[in-house]
Amino acid sequence: KLALSLGDIVLTEAGFGADLGAEKFFDIKCRFGGLKPEAAVVVATIRALKMHGGVKKENLATPDVAALQRGIVNLEGHVKNVQKFGVPVVVALNRFLSDTPEEQKVVLDSARSWGGRAALSDVWARGGEGGVEVGEEVLAALAEGKADFKPLYDAALPIKQKIETIATQVYGADGVNFAPTAD
Repeated sequence: KLALSLGDIVLTEAGFGADLGAEKFFDIKCRFGGLKPEAAVVVATIRALKMHGGVKKENLATPDVAALQRGIVNLEGHVKNVQKFGVPVVVALNRFLSDTPEEQKVVLDSARSWGGRAALSDVWARGGEGGVEVGEEVLAALAEGKADFKPLYDAALPIKQKIETIATQVYGADGVNFAPTAD
């Protein structure tokens, strides 16, 4: 709230992943803080997506579009999770020297096909100048004014229903079985 009182736009790091960090930020912090996010940035790397696609760590620098396409479902899940909260998504693709233009295109085009925005982030090599493209995409998302933030569940629901909602909507569970001690 202090940052919001001092600037027009505030960026905050909400934690790892749209299944853990963003869900807690949206459902807990925003609810209790009276915050209404207008956009979210999901950071990705081709290296991580290839690892999700089955590539061993020592081979991540080798171009492998097929592995990237297998692993990109992970990024799609994070983007779709954020969208469930009514918040536009910008995918920031952190560039590594080993990334090929073809691999970059796969990620950027995929993010756009899911209804998000996407841009390369090259801040490690170019400082702030390397983040301009991502910043411009965030500003464009804000200018569209399409945000309709809403927590995933009603705070008045019983705890079991809240857990079931998170498990099925965010983590893809078929349901939740509660042990007798949990009851």
